[in-house]
Amino acid sequence: MDIGLMVEGQNGLTWERWRHILRLAERLQIASVFRSDHYMIRTFQDSLEAYLSFVMAAEETTSLRFGPLVTPMTFRSPVDVGRMAGQISLLSEGRFVMGLGAGWHEPEHIAYGIPFHTLKERMDRLEETLELVQALWRPGPTTYAGRYYQVQEAECLPKPNPAPPILIGGTGEKRTLRMVAQHAVEWNSVNLGPEAFAQKLSVLERHCADLGRDPATIKKSMMLFAIVAPTPELLDRVTSIVMGLRGVDGDPAAFRAASKEQGMLVGGTDEMVDWLGSMAALGLSEVQVQHFLYDEDDIPTWLAQDVQPQVAAL
Repeated sequence: MDIGLMVEGQNGLTWERWRHILRLAERLQIASVFRSDHYMIRTFQDSLEAYLSFVMAAEETTSLRFGPLVTPMTFRSPVDVGRMAGQISLLSEGRFVMGLGAGWHEPEHIAYGIPFHTLKERMDRLEETLELVQALWRPGPTTYAGRYYQVQEAECLPKPNPAPPILIGGTGEKRTLRMVAQHAVEWNSVNLGPEAFAQKLSVLERHCADLGRDPATIKKSMMLFAIVAPTPELLDRVTSIVMGLRGVDGDPAAFRAASKEQGMLVGGTDEMVDWLGSMAALGLSEVQVQHFLYDEDDIPTWLAQDVQPQVAAL
């Protein structure tokens, strides 16, 4: 089991903070640093353009996996995504992961004047995006005639070699998990408990069987929105941040108790190790833990030096 970090790029992230996180993760030998690809959630704060920040990640680090969790196909054309991803992959010598999804947050689309299509159309567009970006990365020119996207003898140069691995985020059983089985090197879910994860994994395995694919060839990772920390003081501070993101007031201890009842992972080292062990037994191989305290090193250091050694062999 590997432990990475997840950074919400729209929640007050600045270039100084992003550089600090990248250098810290590299120094601690953390497996990965992923970040959201959003313009805003709830309120407008400092927010870095995802693909510009990935150029910095390629330049500032030498071992980290990194990429978006996940890029909504609504924000940019498949050609733009494919070209940027291919070139960042080259710049990072293959460490960039192309995370893609259908998009879900309607308020930011409204705020920025970005069309927010029906769920069916977003899924249709995601499927065409997956086909087109991979075609652009293959040798030679690309002609693609989809319902929503078309290119004629287009070249995506320089070609990435190898092509960036495709990560698909989501748990929709009919279409998303089938796209994972057909296109993805990695499947990423969010905050699933053991029972829910096992159920979704069984659906993915059925899609793989239908398509003649070995499900063991798909890496299973999870973005973990959890209230975890090594000390009570830090646990209270993380709780306060999560409460702020949720727009609620009250007692942090009571909020943690309620969150735990709702299935959120809450606690310290023992709770973290036990939970990771139960998930590893089901086939999960990496978590990206939400990083809330951008300017402080205590929690990433704890994850890397105290938790990771206890779960590395799982």
